[in-house]
Amino acid sequence: MMPIRLKQNFKGFTLVELLVALMVTSIVLTAVVTLAYALGAANDSSNDTAEKQARVRYATLRISELIRYCKLIYDTPDNDIVVWKADNNGDDIVDANELVYIETGLSRDYIQLREASGSPVVLIRQCSNVQFRFDEPLLPPPQRKSVSISFEIVENDIVRQYQKSAPLRGWAGNLLSSDGSSIVSDDD
Repeated sequence: MMPIRLKQNFKGFTLVELLVALMVTSIVLTAVVTLAYALGAANDSSNDTAEKQARVRYATLRISELIRYCKLIYDTPDNDIVVWKADNNGDDIVDANELVYIETGLSRDYIQLREASGSPVVLIRQCSNVQFRFDEPLLPPPQRKSVSISFEIVENDIVRQYQKSAPLRGWAGNLLSSDGSSIVSDDD
């Protein structure tokens, strides 16, 4: 007689197979999490850089347009700039409400515009080494024709230097009195 064999049907994984599967899964998940973190950090860094560069473009455009179409540029004892934008009321006299101050703060760590009629508008935050240079610094303000603005910003742990030069398009300093307070001629 033949012995009867029982069919044993073992379906499942052994403990070793389960441990190997768990190790492979954990390695794959670790790689995915690391990649996701790296992509998130790179995205945050790109967004920060893009925001700073957009602020720089806006600030330089705004300051350039302000300087380009102004009547005069003055410097202050604090090394800020005062711009006489226009003679709004037609009295040929510089009024406080016609001035715009381009300020940098005591530690020169931001650039802001301040008009007499409103609150200050910060154009660039967290910058350093802000400097204003005039084309002819020894000449009196009515004879100045352009200004150069330079500053530094840290982007991705790298210090980047920016510089913008802005000439006066409608310069009419020759039409002003010697003290720069009124227009002496109507000839444009």
